[in-house]
Amino acid sequence: MSKSMNQLVDEFPSQLREALAISDGFKLGSKRPFENVLICGLGGSGIGGTILSQLIAEECQYPVLSSKDYTIPEFVDPKTLVIACSYSGNTEETLEALDSAIAQGAQIACITSGGKLLEMAEENAWPCIKIPGGYPPRSAFGFSIVQLFKLASEFGMIGKRWKSEMEKAVDYLETNQEKIHRAGTQLAQSLQHKLPIIYSTNWLEGVSVRWRQQINENAKKLAWHNYYPEMNHNELVGWRNEDHNLAVIFLTSSFDHERVTRRMGLSESVYLKYTPHVHHCAAIGDSKIEQAIYLIHLGDFMSIELADLNNADSTEVEVIDWLKGELAKF
Repeated sequence: MSKSMNQLVDEFPSQLREALAISDGFKLGSKRPFENVLICGLGGSGIGGTILSQLIAEECQYPVLSSKDYTIPEFVDPKTLVIACSYSGNTEETLEALDSAIAQGAQIACITSGGKLLEMAEENAWPCIKIPGGYPPRSAFGFSIVQLFKLASEFGMIGKRWKSEMEKAVDYLETNQEKIHRAGTQLAQSLQHKLPIIYSTNWLEGVSVRWRQQINENAKKLAWHNYYPEMNHNELVGWRNEDHNLAVIFLTSSFDHERVTRRMGLSESVYLKYTPHVHHCAAIGDSKIEQAIYLIHLGDFMSIELADLNNADSTEVEVIDWLKGELAKF
């Protein structure tokens, strides 16, 4: 992939459109009844499972768990649907988890661009949606999240409304691309030389993780996240020392519980005792899907602008490549 990360972020709306077209071409054949769902994936391939599980929680009648490990829970059995999501198709943790899922008799479905996972899907006739290859996994998020919604719909976990909501989200991004980019740039300028702390409500935690991961990989910076109301029962106590190198970012939504909104306001009064750097990013859209997609695009823009400010190569992930190379020796 010769495109820069800046170009790939710019193309996120068109990627979502292409992903929707890909999803239109997939029809699920036979399926077995299931009672719970496990989505296996890591990094850029795994964050979609976390976000999906949170976005569909109020509609889906099945327990949905996102797993990011070599192992899988003991509850996985023939009544479990396991969705393996690996962009390369060669993620070693996902493949080992998949072997366990097969041994425990689970029903399998896949999302990948190729590799060993695609080979296994073809050999076993599993439902599999193939997405375009050649991208850094984190920049292929649009392809994977749409296909996760497609599988959720085809397996009866959710209805068909997701597609119109996703299309509306894409319409907004396309129409307001420059505005979102400017907002991301302004936020990045405020975060330069700061340690970002991302706070959101529980249903947006996956989006907060995406922000943290993009800051890590694109801007080559550490960051952390937490969510309400849980952090009010522990992390809030840790705010004790003045440190102007800390910058708080609130990701807020019109779907936030009113008590969470109140908690955020009260917590902000605590943070301001120790740092003046507090920022609010309000989600835009009429549905949770629209709001999540907006915040993801805003965070992606912020991360590449922060990389430019730090003179960092937003595409390079040499330390991950080194780690994989060292692991391959064992």
